Amino acid sequence: MSGVSGVVCALVLTAALAWPSPAMTRAAQGPAAAAASQDATASLVTEFEVKGLKVLLKRRAGSQTVAAGMFFRGGARNVTAENAGVESLALQVATEATTAFPRERLRRELASTGTSIGAGMTWDYSVLSLASTRQGFDRAWAILADAVLRPSFQPDDVDRVKSRMVAALSESETTPDSQVERLLARAAYAGHPYQNDPRGSVDVLRRLTPEDLKRFHQQSLQTSRMLLVVVGDLTQAVLQPKVEAAFGGVPRGNYTTPPAATLAFTQPTVQVTARELPINFVKGVYAAPSLTSPDIYPLRVATSVLEQRVFDEVRVKRSLSYAPDAFLESQAANVGGIEFTSIDANQTVTIMLGEISRLQTVETRPDEIRAIAQQFLTKSYLQDEASAAQAGSLAQFELIGGGWRQSAESLQRLRAVTPADVRRVANTYMRNLQFIVVGNPRSIDQKLFTQQR
Repeated sequence: MSGVSGVVCALVLTAALAWPSPAMTRAAQGPAAAAASQDATASLVTEFEVKGLKVLLKRRAGSQTVAAGMFFRGGARNVTAENAGVESLALQVATEATTAFPRERLRRELASTGTSIGAGMTWDYSVLSLASTRQGFDRAWAILADAVLRPSFQPDDVDRVKSRMVAALSESETTPDSQVERLLARAAYAGHPYQNDPRGSVDVLRRLTPEDLKRFHQQSLQTSRMLLVVVGDLTQAVLQPKVEAAFGGVPRGNYTTPPAATLAFTQPTVQVTARELPINFVKGVYAAPSLTSPDIYPLRVATSVLEQRVFDEVRVKRSLSYAPDAFLESQAANVGGIEFTSIDANQTVTIMLGEISRLQTVETRPDEIRAIAQQFLTKSYLQDEASAAQAGSLAQFELIGGGWRQSAESLQRLRAVTPADVRRVANTYMRNLQFIVVGNPRSIDQKLFTQQR
């Protein structure tokens, strides 16, 4: 989303992958080593509470950087059709200026301390975050705390950020891939809390005023809604007094996250939007389990198998699409699916749905599963070199994944997946895909898109 800094991309986007930390690398040595590694990982995390504000602190001894995020629960479930986008706008404006740090002073402080501060949204939660050096953390903490508690919401800041967000949304509505995303969200989330896109819309954003942001901000300041995650070379003895001084006066409130009902699609569908384009843009989703479900692990493996197979069959062997893909999201109400661009959408979708059928009828080879688990291991090791990635992973599991301790068990659960598990979840979930096509309606045989029941 527009205005999201590099640190927030790490906190939010890496959290969407949410795989184990480097301490999990010993899991490849067997169950006993995996269990010991999980205990070691958990021992690095300290959990404490300040007046209802839950804090997760992961110690990285010797690290020269600190990443911190104040997460707010709820995401799309906190807004309505009339004000969707208010939280995203409020958080981004909060990074522009605060009571103690007016705009120019804030920019000087960030530059002099090497600190980055930003904001981001998902369907399920939002974040104000920072990345700083350990040496500059005390000053960076003061900036983050003031951005959370006392954003100034100056009219010129609101107008500037709003214009930036409106321009980004307007541009996204003209690009075919973004149009597919929006149309698919509208179709898949109809009647669901996710139907209120937390990014908002051009019309709603234009109507929002500084007073609207102030009102929403005050409603959000409840420690029952907030989660603080910090990763760096810090101890509880150092961090807790800072948290108490900054947030000890915030009311606890009685916020509970509204439920995000599991999605369910009873039959396959396809919607075609006509546009004069040289190729068709296609994406289809199925209802997937949430991060708290044991099925998420075999479905991760099944998705990775499918991703590799459709790439080989569609791009390598036939050159029908440059980047055919299979994916699985990481949401409280979750989806997986397939996507591609192609001149011949009919042949491409037939091949990709055929690969889903193969997953459902022919058991995946054990060596294929082992290779995928090893890929996740390597990917997680590289991703979690960054403190921000570890903060994002802890936050995601704590907020929508059954608790932060689950993050240390992911790899072991992946390695326990069997060929029978892959076949079972492919049959259970990879059905009744909801397709959106943007392109030439005359070139689309809708019967081919709705064959996977």
